[in-house]
Amino acid sequence: MDYAEESLRLHYKWRGKLDIRHKMPVATREDLSLAYTPGVAAACVAIRDDPAQSYGLTGRWNTVAVVTDGSAVLGLGDIGPLAGLPVMEGKCVLFKAFGGVDAFPLCVGSREADEIVRAVSLVSGSFGGINLEDIAAPRCFEVERRLKAELDIPVFHDDQHGTAVVVLAALRGALKLAGKSLGSARAVISGAGAAGAASARLLLSAGLGDAVLCDRRGAIWPGRPGLDPEKEALAAVTNRERFRGTLEGALRGADVFIGVSAAGLVTGDMVRSMARSPVVFAMANPVPEILPEEALAAGAAVVGTGRSDFPNQINNVLAFPGIFRGALDVRASDINEPMKIAASEALASIAEEDGLTPDRILPLPFDARVRERVAAAAAAAAESSGVARARRGQGAETARP
Repeated sequence: MDYAEESLRLHYKWRGKLDIRHKMPVATREDLSLAYTPGVAAACVAIRDDPAQSYGLTGRWNTVAVVTDGSAVLGLGDIGPLAGLPVMEGKCVLFKAFGGVDAFPLCVGSREADEIVRAVSLVSGSFGGINLEDIAAPRCFEVERRLKAELDIPVFHDDQHGTAVVVLAALRGALKLAGKSLGSARAVISGAGAAGAASARLLLSAGLGDAVLCDRRGAIWPGRPGLDPEKEALAAVTNRERFRGTLEGALRGADVFIGVSAAGLVTGDMVRSMARSPVVFAMANPVPEILPEEALAAGAAVVGTGRSDFPNQINNVLAFPGIFRGALDVRASDINEPMKIAASEALASIAEEDGLTPDRILPLPFDARVRERVAAAAAAAAESSGVARARRGQGAETARP
């Protein structure tokens, strides 16, 4: 099938992938009086007196804003907020289909962090969470950091953290198949943007032995000329041996390659230079850093990509719907590291139950266990780490005063 041609045809047919439907009847005068005026005034007054009642009296408890400036869309790059709208609608569909979360796209027409932060802050009261999407680095780091500081609802940049959660889950299974442990493994990450930076941080938080990040100029190390503040911060916690060479040099003796960069950067010879039974996650889209058959022929024990037409697709859809489901269920004020690690462990546990194989280190997103297990793990971690403001199972509503 020509997916581009067929998808374009269907987009013309759909004229948008979302619609809004009401939950209550509006067939009589009494219906109108209860859903709208005069009855609705009682709900308004209750929220005025106690803003937390907005979670029990409106759809806020289950609504997430999917926010973009259109500056880093899929493999298309900076195409602008309007052109990014079909992707944001698609993201909203995934939220609903795989997490039961109502999501709404917000495409912000600015490249200024100040304006993006202000726009999101001004409308945040309508939502229970904010999902940042396809915002270019390093602006994405500033936008997320400032919104987390300003808002009392979860803010989650999926390109960073969703990727990291699924990478960690996949790596747990892959290293078991390779006969290695997370704590003794050294990983090389190609790409020091949003996904690479977040993956390095989460892997290290989970106990990875070491990670070397490489950008276009090679390995990142403390004091390397020209590093921006984000890369300087990463340099301080990665690359323990202070390696200063190229990606090719960094891969010698490495246990893991994680690619979130560009096509064709890794050769079979580079894989052969890695440690025994290496793990290769070549996740560049649409063309990976090295094709799976080439990596396997060079001795890789397990290969994953970002594509659905190869085994072991490492895809954010396994993470973000369940993480937000769990966060919303306990009215979490944040999505923190313990929640991300717990979600990753939940994904890994499903794959282990089914039996790990070199072609199956992750569950499929259509597996009903994914939503429930990831949501439960994220909610439990929110409770134990102190960011939950309700108990899961109470229902989404705030108890009536």
